Amino acid sequence: MAAAKYKRILLKLSGEALMGDDAYGINRPTIERIVDEIKQVVSLGVEMGVVIGGGNIFRGVAPGAAGMDRATADYMGMLATIMNALALQDAMRRAGLNARVQSALNIEQVVEPYIRGKAIRYLEEGKIVIFAAGTGNPFFTTDTAAALRGSEIGAEVVLKATKVDGVYTADPKTSPDATRYRRLSFDEAIINNLRVMDATAFALLRDQKLPITVFSIFKAGAMKRIVLGEDEGTQVFC
Repeated sequence: MAAAKYKRILLKLSGEALMGDDAYGINRPTIERIVDEIKQVVSLGVEMGVVIGGGNIFRGVAPGAAGMDRATADYMGMLATIMNALALQDAMRRAGLNARVQSALNIEQVVEPYIRGKAIRYLEEGKIVIFAAGTGNPFFTTDTAAALRGSEIGAEVVLKATKVDGVYTADPKTSPDATRYRRLSFDEAIINNLRVMDATAFALLRDQKLPITVFSIFKAGAMKRIVLGEDEGTQVFC
C-alpha cells in the first residue's frame, strides 16, 4: 500500500455538498458516497478532522435571512451545521467509522463541547472529529472555522471540498479555455483575486503557513489521491 503524504488533515466540507441533486437538505446516497471517500483516506492511517457547513439548511447570509439580525441569522446557521454533523456522524457509524462531534456552541444533551485537548486525543486514537457550529461566533464563516481548527489541531493541510476540481484561471462553467492551477502561492492567489477562501480564513492560513488544497468532492478517489501526493486539485502554499 502506498504511503500517505500527510499524517493529519482537516477537511472543509460545505453543507451544500450534502444535498446531491436535491434543492434542500441531506441526500442519503450523497452523504454515503462522501463517507466512502473519507473512509478510503482514513484507511491509510491518516488522522482527520472535519469542519462542516450548514448551507443546505440555513446560512446567515442567504436570501432567506434577509431582514434578519445578522448575529441571529448566523447562530441559526451554526445550529444547521450541528444537524449536518450529526447526520455525517451517523453515516460514518453505519460505514464502520468511529466519529465524534464537537460543537463550538454548548448543547451537551446532543453533542459534546469543543475541547482542543480532547479533540487531539480523539485524533490520536484514530477517531474522526467533526467540528460543528463554526467558530461559535457570528460574522465568521465555516471557512474561518476550518482555518482555526486546522491550526489548533496541528493539521498539515486543509482540504477544501468543492464542486470544482481545483482553482481555475476563470470560471470553467462559462470559460471553456479556463485552465486549472496545479500549485499557487498565497501571494499569487491574492494578486489574481482568486477567492480560494474568505479573506479572514485565508489570512489565518497564510499566517500559520498551513497549505490548502482545493478539490472536487464529487470526483471519485480525488481526496485519496491528494493524500497520496498525486496531482489532484490545486494546492495553495506559502
